[in-house]
Amino acid sequence: MKKLGVIILNWNGIRLLKEFLPIASRYTEGDEVDLIVADNGSTDDSVEWISKNHPEVRVIRLDRNYGFAEGYNRAIEMADYPYITLLNSDVEVTPGWWQPLLLFMESHPEVGAIQPKILSYTHRNKFEYAGAAGGFLDSFGYPFCRGRLFDCVEEDKGQYDNSSPDITWASGACMTVRRDLYLELGGLDAAFFAHMEEIDLCCRMLNAGARVCFVSDTKVYHVGGASLKQGNPQKTYLNFRNNLLLLHKNLPPAKGRKKLFIRRLMDTLAFLMFIGKRDWGNAKAILRAHRDFRKMRKNYTTFPSSDILSSRPGADTSIVWQHYARKRNSIPLP
Repeated sequence: MKKLGVIILNWNGIRLLKEFLPIASRYTEGDEVDLIVADNGSTDDSVEWISKNHPEVRVIRLDRNYGFAEGYNRAIEMADYPYITLLNSDVEVTPGWWQPLLLFMESHPEVGAIQPKILSYTHRNKFEYAGAAGGFLDSFGYPFCRGRLFDCVEEDKGQYDNSSPDITWASGACMTVRRDLYLELGGLDAAFFAHMEEIDLCCRMLNAGARVCFVSDTKVYHVGGASLKQGNPQKTYLNFRNNLLLLHKNLPPAKGRKKLFIRRLMDTLAFLMFIGKRDWGNAKAILRAHRDFRKMRKNYTTFPSSDILSSRPGADTSIVWQHYARKRNSIPLP
């Protein structure tokens, strides 16, 4: 049995497949790895095109579109490999990209998830927004990355190559997981639909005693924004709602209530900011996010007994304060 299954989830994405699958196929081959496309019930010619042009690629056909999270959950259940890499369809891989990831997982049995260095496909000397050099959560639970703070993205000058491998979350654009732990924890939360589901998974891994890490000696290039662009009210809605949900799920109840109270105040400021800009769509998105969070939180009844997240790097600072008050474009981290 091969050790690593690299899974690209596809739904009517023949354009991206034609652009990125040939490169992925060229650089994802060997006695220890398989490249797989899990098709989410596409109605275009995706599956036929793969069969004709890339018969070396294994195809898992799902009977309908289950969305990102549940689509991956079902595909990973069907892919019997010790390690799985979730790879977005708009990622360009590089020669030998998967080998350091597999080596790291095999040599660190306590690690549940890892990511490579994620660079921008269009600005190739810069980090990419979604993942960069590894993700963290600040004191209010806002996600940020080494190499990216809000919309400020750094050039990759090797500044994080010798940093601590331990991060709080790995990007779902290219994330390698230990399959048995992934399944044990229930995989990605399908209720999130999209955005931050991988952060939630990594938080659950940390609460289960596993590590989440960044592997700096391999890289991929990510287009990003293929689903929803920055500033789209639906993206704002999902980000605000899912951020509240992951804090609710991954903190002890007393700590969670305190942090969520503060977050409501912070989100009110964001709401007022959108009102001031007459951006009614994003202002309504925040209201809708909080309304639906109140409904959805009732579905979660199991919580960690200790607060792991507050001891993570970056959890002692506010990125809002550092960026807007102190004018910083990066946060010092180990």
